[in-house]
Amino acid sequence: MSSRIVILGAGELGGAVAQAVATRDCVSQIVLIDTVESVASGKALDLKQSSAIDHFHTQITGTDDVSIVTGAQVCVIADRAGPPKNEWADKEGLAMLRQVLQYGSGAPVIFAGTGQTEMLLRSTRDLGAARERLIGSAPEALVSAIRAIVAVEAECSPDEVSLSVLGVPAGGLVVVWSEATIGGHAVEHMLSQAQLNRLETRVAKLWPPGPYTLGAAAARIVQSVVESGRHRASVLTVLTDEFGIKDRVGILQALLGQGGIMQVQVPSLNTRERVKLESAFEK
Repeated sequence: MSSRIVILGAGELGGAVAQAVATRDCVSQIVLIDTVESVASGKALDLKQSSAIDHFHTQITGTDDVSIVTGAQVCVIADRAGPPKNEWADKEGLAMLRQVLQYGSGAPVIFAGTGQTEMLLRSTRDLGAARERLIGSAPEALVSAIRAIVAVEAECSPDEVSLSVLGVPAGGLVVVWSEATIGGHAVEHMLSQAQLNRLETRVAKLWPPGPYTLGAAAARIVQSVVESGRHRASVLTVLTDEFGIKDRVGILQALLGQGGIMQVQVPSLNTRERVKLESAFEK
């Protein structure tokens, strides 16, 4: 194993991503980059000292030099050291991302935060980055949380639950119950309509996920990309006529590998799900 990833931002989210990636032992080096170099270096040292407890061998360093992105296998966009909590976003985020794309030599860029949708879209529209290279990882954290509450309702393990989510975060989420399964059996046959309605109400309250859940989700995406394992995950991506929608960011299930998104999956929807999805993108 010889791979290096960089994390832009040494805030709470950046630290959570670094820890989650390190404990997976899927890369040889993690570099935390932050404008406050002392915070990046200090957090890197703290994480490095935990390696004996968490049993990982990944090297972790900190710097304020964005050019270190050159040669990285993956770039993760997180949050700057605070307070206040401050995800990379908007004009400042786009300016930073322009540097990352110039130095990154085609490396996939993972947006780990919950407020980076516009930056992801403008990366393609304004900076000319290929959509396959840009991956929003927060939906994977959401799907994990939904699987957990479905498992509680069904009195089973979350590992037995398989489902996908579409739409847009914060008010436009559509769980594809018509294709969801528990232990290989259709959810709609395993749970009553009252239970499904109760789950729908709870799903709306699961966004945004917390930093540690977001960090774990980003780490899973990182591992899928660096190991080229062709894993599937729920991601934010720029739509290119999926569901007849273009130039918007939405959640899809994607096949991931070296280079980023290899293929997106468009599930079949029943009439109710399609109407909900259309309404979500009209907001």
